[in-house]
Amino acid sequence: MVAGARRSWATAEVNATGLNGGEVALAGEKVRALRAALTGQLLLPGDAGYDAARKPWNGAFDKRPALIARCTNVADVARSVEFARTHDLLLALRGGGHSFAGHSGCDGGLLVDLSPMRRVIVQRNARSLHVEAGALLSDVDRESLAAGLVTSTGTVSDTGAAGFALGGGFGRLARKLGLACDNLIGANLVTAEGRAVRANARENPDLYWALRGGGGNFGAVTAFEFRTHNAPRTIGGAVVFAFEKPRELLRAYAEFSAAASNEFFAMVDIVPTPAGQRLMAVEVCHCGNAGAAERELEALRKIGTVVSDTLRAAPYQQLQTGIDANYPAGRGYYIKSGFARAITAPLIDAMVDHLAAAPAPFCIASLLQLGGAIARVEPKATAYWHRDASHQVLLAGVWDETGNAAPRQQWVRQGWGTLEPHTDGFYVNLLAPDEAASRVRSTYGGNYSRLAAVKRRYDPHNVFRLNANIAPVAA
Repeated sequence: MVAGARRSWATAEVNATGLNGGEVALAGEKVRALRAALTGQLLLPGDAGYDAARKPWNGAFDKRPALIARCTNVADVARSVEFARTHDLLLALRGGGHSFAGHSGCDGGLLVDLSPMRRVIVQRNARSLHVEAGALLSDVDRESLAAGLVTSTGTVSDTGAAGFALGGGFGRLARKLGLACDNLIGANLVTAEGRAVRANARENPDLYWALRGGGGNFGAVTAFEFRTHNAPRTIGGAVVFAFEKPRELLRAYAEFSAAASNEFFAMVDIVPTPAGQRLMAVEVCHCGNAGAAERELEALRKIGTVVSDTLRAAPYQQLQTGIDANYPAGRGYYIKSGFARAITAPLIDAMVDHLAAAPAPFCIASLLQLGGAIARVEPKATAYWHRDASHQVLLAGVWDETGNAAPRQQWVRQGWGTLEPHTDGFYVNLLAPDEAASRVRSTYGGNYSRLAAVKRRYDPHNVFRLNANIAPVAA
């Protein structure tokens, strides 16, 4: 510990931010008592490791918590949450830290950092995975694939497993295996009171229901148990099309994707080139048999003029890391997204018109394919409501230099004004920092009232509010 850090622990008070934004003065002895009670670290500004621990993945944010509790076990999480509740502190949770809204950090509050808790245990007899809340999807894939198994994970491997699953969780195998939350067997959670509970089909079933798509509203989940499946053979990579006849190309993709098998998954990114033109990259994972896959991929290749084609047999783990380089830590990201039931002509027109108006660098339009096994689950069976969506529609502005943030954010906002009428709700894991409360409510659809009742039971004072927030129902 550096000299400045030693002095910080001798101060009489630590000034912090309260749950409702006011200032809270924490007595030095209270802070020191929390530090002594933790197996992990308690970091204050000036301590060695504080800056590394607070640094977010999304470089659009620069949050500075008053305290960071780096938890190594459930007891650490419980003590930290109880401390925040007792002292009415603003509380943030961090697993992998991939929050587009900056919610895996906070200014002046207590950041409960679960990233040291990264164990993934394959339970072969139960055909399940025990996953601690700090684990990344790369940890989950590595351990499960070593046993010849998979569960439904996402598309960028350094995403945190906890936030991913709590928001629903879709990725390359979701059309075949369902969402991550559909494969969630149970979870361990610390409530706002600092109490450790278990949630599954038998224990606290209301909480189990809410955790499957309700985000981080109900407590600090410390571990998950996921159902596993036999690892498939996969074909993947990307086929890139010239964006020379954009309406025709998107209509052809819409027709192809509507007829695609559940073994086929695609992410479509319409990206600018250095010359100011655009290309349409279709990143693919096919988990069906080789013959069927080749027939389907050949049909995909015929939707437009192919510029490049890297589709081939590839290990699933290789596909899972294939686009990681596009999402480096520290880059700034601003996203608006929504669910579309179909890729309609008006949606295509809105996308093409916005893209033609401003072929800006680092400004991307995307379509991520849903449906399949996701749609076979009734909307009220879990908290995840938008089962009927065929695609997620997304606009993204990214930047490495802060001076580029404002024009790219403006590009996204302007475009989303024309795209939003063709969507309904959004994926809570892609919550924007300026999302309207009415839109947050709409994304939970017909499940909102039930979610609010569960929220009141487990978090009546809304301690866990840095998320796509569900307000507790009135008494």
